[in-house]
Amino acid sequence: MTTESASTPDDVIVLYGAAWCPDCRRSKAFLGEQRIAFHYVDLEAEPDQNAVVERYNGGRRIIPTIVFPDGSHLAEPSNEELASKLGLARDAAMMSYDLVIVGGGPAGLTTAIYAARENLRTLVLDRSALGGQAGVTERLDNYPGFPEGIGGAELASRFAQQAQRYGVETLPAVSVTGIQSDGGTSTVTTSTGQMLMTGAVLIATGSTYRRTGAPGEADLIGAGVHFCATCDGPFYRGAPELVVIGGGNSGFEEGLFLAQFSDHVTILEQSAAPRASRLLQDKVAAHPRMSVLTETSVVEFVKGESGKLTSVTVVGPDKVATPHPASAAFVFVGLDPNTGFLDGSVELDERGFIVTNRMMETSVHGVFAAGDVRAGSTKQLASAVGEGAAVALQIRAHLDEVSSGM
Repeated sequence: MTTESASTPDDVIVLYGAAWCPDCRRSKAFLGEQRIAFHYVDLEAEPDQNAVVERYNGGRRIIPTIVFPDGSHLAEPSNEELASKLGLARDAAMMSYDLVIVGGGPAGLTTAIYAARENLRTLVLDRSALGGQAGVTERLDNYPGFPEGIGGAELASRFAQQAQRYGVETLPAVSVTGIQSDGGTSTVTTSTGQMLMTGAVLIATGSTYRRTGAPGEADLIGAGVHFCATCDGPFYRGAPELVVIGGGNSGFEEGLFLAQFSDHVTILEQSAAPRASRLLQDKVAAHPRMSVLTETSVVEFVKGESGKLTSVTVVGPDKVATPHPASAAFVFVGLDPNTGFLDGSVELDERGFIVTNRMMETSVHGVFAAGDVRAGSTKQLASAVGEGAAVALQIRAHLDEVSSGM
């Protein structure tokens, strides 16, 4: 049961969020799916409640913020963190599967759809919510078949619904802590302690945005330093200046999105030229409230008396450190693969991405990888879907080999 009103009860869970926040929608959906009663506070309708959010988060405006009857709270929790807090059971229905897919983004869900159509017993595990990064992208304009574009959350939901229609078992809010393989079959250990036997494993855990590592960054996350323009950009309506760090496609796309809220957006790129596509560069160049500074690096994030970001210190071509005012800085400086849980069980490249052969099999027989987590992948949605379909065929061949005893 969900309630929405100006009063805030003290005996139920309270979720502070906003309609434009994809993580808020995810948390709301998760609580609803688990049939857990909560009270929702829409911060756009009740802006005075932002003070409550800041009080719980040490002055930071982080949403969703979820407050529990005992006075504890979670800020921007993953589904797994939320499930653990609520004490929910998160066990797979069976102990043995033909295929266990680790990661429920576009690559993993595409493989699941193909596998289920082959009548393979398929389980998808994801530590957060199904859909991956596509699910928190405001809009996708380059995915084939949608000439007018499509919202990321809607497309992610369609992927998940299609997989479930074919009988794929999906288990969000459950991560994997280890994979052990022997003779082409594997045991997957989950964060809940289950040990699942499977004929094949697909690792499709994707990647996350990298931090700059500059002084002040960690302390200001949520208080002016952000990694998702869709999630946090609307907080800065009317801001005089926003900074985007990173001149690739993500930086330019998110900068264009932020320009609708701020008086001006500056994109900072440390190399001599932006890495974004020519189309995006042309859009930014034509925008009256956007600028691009190349050969410019951020060396410090500066906190003001309010405890929030007030400026970034940059070093440009002249090698002189200069303050650049900024109400917020959005960081898009590359991706780190989500491979920490593997703990050396498969070969990784120097950046931590999974090394595969041309069949997308890892260094361990029967364990495959696809999508953003795979070394050499293009880190694009359409290619992730293509890899998901391609690796499904290789997994089918592997399972045939195992069953025949070859």
